[in-house]
Amino acid sequence: MIALGGEGAGRSARPGAFHGTLGDMTILERTVAAISPADPAALAEARAHQDNLTKPRGALGALEEVAVRLAGAAAVCPPPLPAPAALAIFAADHGVHAQGVSPWPREVTVQMVGNFLAGGAVANAFAAQVGASVTVVDVGVAADLDPAPGLTIGKVAYGTADLSLGPAMTPEQALAALETGVAMARDLVDQGARCLITGDMGIANTTASAALICAFTGRDAAVVTGRGTGADDETLARKIEVVRRALRVNGLSPGVGASARGLETLAAVGGLEHAAIAGFILGGAALRVPVILDGVIAGSAALAAAALAPRVVDHCVAGHRSAEPGHAVALAHLGLRPLVELELRLGEGTGGLLAHPLVCAAVRVMREVATFDSAGVSEKKEG
Repeated sequence: MIALGGEGAGRSARPGAFHGTLGDMTILERTVAAISPADPAALAEARAHQDNLTKPRGALGALEEVAVRLAGAAAVCPPPLPAPAALAIFAADHGVHAQGVSPWPREVTVQMVGNFLAGGAVANAFAAQVGASVTVVDVGVAADLDPAPGLTIGKVAYGTADLSLGPAMTPEQALAALETGVAMARDLVDQGARCLITGDMGIANTTASAALICAFTGRDAAVVTGRGTGADDETLARKIEVVRRALRVNGLSPGVGASARGLETLAAVGGLEHAAIAGFILGGAALRVPVILDGVIAGSAALAAAALAPRVVDHCVAGHRSAEPGHAVALAHLGLRPLVELELRLGEGTGGLLAHPLVCAAVRVMREVATFDSAGVSEKKEG
C-alpha cells in the first residue's frame, strides 16, 4: 500500500505494507490473473446432482442456483462448506460530505469504528448469530485510530477529495486501496475463513456508490441515487445533482467506456472503501473462496471489480437487495440474484451476514441430502 495521508487526500505519508510487486507483476495484476471463471464440468455435475436429490427438481428455488454457483466457483462438486465466515468492514471518509449530501456529521465514521470494535453495532450482533469473525479495516478514516484488537490499519489517505470538484482519488491511491483489500482477503483465508463477507462504514458513501453505478451501468443519477441514511427530499435532490456534477467534471459519460477504464473510473468517483472492497472481492475470487456481497456499497464496488476482472462475478453471491434504488440496478448489471429482500439500508455487512446461513444451507443440501438411487426413492414419472 502507498499510505497517502495528512489532513486531506493527496498529501504523502509513510509507505505501508500492502503495496508492491511480485516478480514483474503488481499484486493487483497477479490477483486478476489468478481468477478463473466458473468451471463448466463442476457446474454440469452440480446441476445433475441437484436433479437427482430426493426432492422435486427446482423445489429449492434460488438455493439450488447458489449451490451450483459455488460448485462452479470452487471447481468441485459438491462445493466446500462456506464456513467459517469472516466479515471485513472497510471504513473511510468522503470529501463530498462537504456538499451536504448526508444528514449525519462526518465524525460518525470514526465513532462507528469504535462501536464495531466494542461489539455494539448491528453487524456485531448478526456476526455473533452466524459465528462470523469481524475485522475493521481503516482504509481512509479522517482521523488517526489507536491500535485495538480487531482493527487493521491500512490507511491510504485521510478521506477522499470532493468527487464533485474533481477526482476523489489519484490512481495510485485507488490502487493502494485495492491492494489493501486483496491483502485482507488473503489474510482472512490464511486464518481459516472459507467465506468472505463485505462490510463498509463511511458517512456519504452512498453518494460515491451512486456515481459509480451511473458510470458503470449508464443509468441516470435520479434512478440510482437513494436516501442513504435518511436524507430528506431537499437533501436527496442536492445529492442527485452532486452525482451528476461529479460525472460531468470527471469526464464520465454514464455507461460509456467506464468498464474499459475501471481503475480510472474508480479513482474518479469512488471511495477508498469502495476500492478496498473491490480488492477484497478480487482477492477472494483468486483464492476460490466465495464472497457474499452486502448492499449498495458492495454492489457498486463489485461493478468496479468486474470492470477489472469480469470473471470475478462467478465467485460472488448477492446476499440481499437493499432499499437503495441503485443496488437493484447494480445487481441486474452484474447478473446476480439477491437471496433476501428485507428493505435493509444499514450497510456494515448486515445483509451479507443474514444471508450466510442460507448459503451454507444450500451447500449442505448438496453434501448431505440423499439421491433417489441411494435412498431407494422412486422418481417422478415423466409424461
